[in-house]
Amino acid sequence: MSKKQRATAQRSDHETRVTDDHHQSLRLWLRMLACTNLIEAHVRSRLRVNFQTTLPRFDLMSQLERNPDGLKMGELSRRMMVTGGNVTGITDQLVSEGLVVREDNPKDRRAYIVKLTKEGRRVFRAWADEHEDWIIKLFDGLGDKEREQLYGLLAQLKQHVADASEGR
Repeated sequence: MSKKQRATAQRSDHETRVTDDHHQSLRLWLRMLACTNLIEAHVRSRLRVNFQTTLPRFDLMSQLERNPDGLKMGELSRRMMVTGGNVTGITDQLVSEGLVVREDNPKDRRAYIVKLTKEGRRVFRAWADEHEDWIIKLFDGLGDKEREQLYGLLAQLKQHVADASEGR
């Protein structure tokens, strides 16, 4: 991300809307959202520049890499939290590039199983290795102890939010 893009993102993020009068929980939520958006923008930009690809394509291939037996299109849609049409479009592109294949589902003739090809696994591994390096560098602003502490605190928050969402 260029300096100009960073400056624009920092000026226009959600956190700029809050004041000291807002509840600390709201300020914290908006800070987390701002950080998430900045990291995602960085990753999107690097994927586009370095690999001429998009985050949704990376995400789809990531799901398939973790599931070598493949996934049904509906399961990909659910996991990626996008419409079936989006998954179909991305899959069509990746099939045409030889990175994934659609196979008939022996358990359901109406559905396909999508899998990475050998080339798809090779390409994704290169993407994933660089992606990991980008994330590591972005978090280098925190020390080991701070990263561990933040990780633990976010785990606590995640559990509390999950419990609250289930009405506990």
